Amino acid sequence: MRPQQQPVALVTGASSGMGKDFALRLIAEGYLVYATARRFDRLEAVRAAGGRTLTMDVTDDDSMSSAVERILAEQGRIDVLINNAGYGQYGALEDVPLAEGRRQMETNLFGAARLVQLCLPAMRAQGRGKIINISSIGGKLASPMGGWYHASKFALEGYSDALRNEVAQFGIDVVVIEPGGVASEWAGIASEEALRHSGTGAYAGLANKFNDLQKQITNNPGPKVISDLVIKALKAKRPKARYHGGFLAAPMLFLRYVLSDRLFDRMIRMAMR
Repeated sequence: MRPQQQPVALVTGASSGMGKDFALRLIAEGYLVYATARRFDRLEAVRAAGGRTLTMDVTDDDSMSSAVERILAEQGRIDVLINNAGYGQYGALEDVPLAEGRRQMETNLFGAARLVQLCLPAMRAQGRGKIINISSIGGKLASPMGGWYHASKFALEGYSDALRNEVAQFGIDVVVIEPGGVASEWAGIASEEALRHSGTGAYAGLANKFNDLQKQITNNPGPKVISDLVIKALKAKRPKARYHGGFLAAPMLFLRYVLSDRLFDRMIRMAMR
């Protein structure tokens, strides 16, 4: 494969976990990967594997614009956008300051939406492209302590549905990936946030139970299970709108589908006792 024929992929949040694995897997599949993160020093593994790395903060428009402009200047195309950058803002909704709720939405939703806007003109000109938005099973169901996180992922799901039907006419696919439990830094950060905001006060019981549950989950699979879904979607001639994988993903989505709101709420409350 000649270098100029390599498909070009932009992966956000590639400093660790799933994003890092996505970047490395795409490099192995023959993609020219631009991996981005706020923590540029943590992209060394991607650089060593042959990827190109850029600093990007998905809450900073100039940062996103300059990164996309550089990719287009160097390669003239973007074939794949993987919107992976994100985190979980946990804590009771009464306790989490609205400023932190807004930051959650800026990172998990508006950052992805802005990158889509920046990449779409090139994809339309090419007549093809794939946009993969990393959501969560938490974009289909919600649990206590994660209100802002769930709000951002529910919104990303709806955004992706509208986008998919807008850009299909241009040969562009939009795919949502919904991870369940995956071994990463995510759970630890979410627990810390829940305890920071709600470890004392009216919601301390829920915050501490959430923390205990995260510590008890020791069998989360590695990020490969989600990277496999990304590769599957990229290789599919007609990819599905959604793929899910990871610990408890299938059973939880099934229960959310078959149970009434009342019964699902009862199940969640029992788990949080």
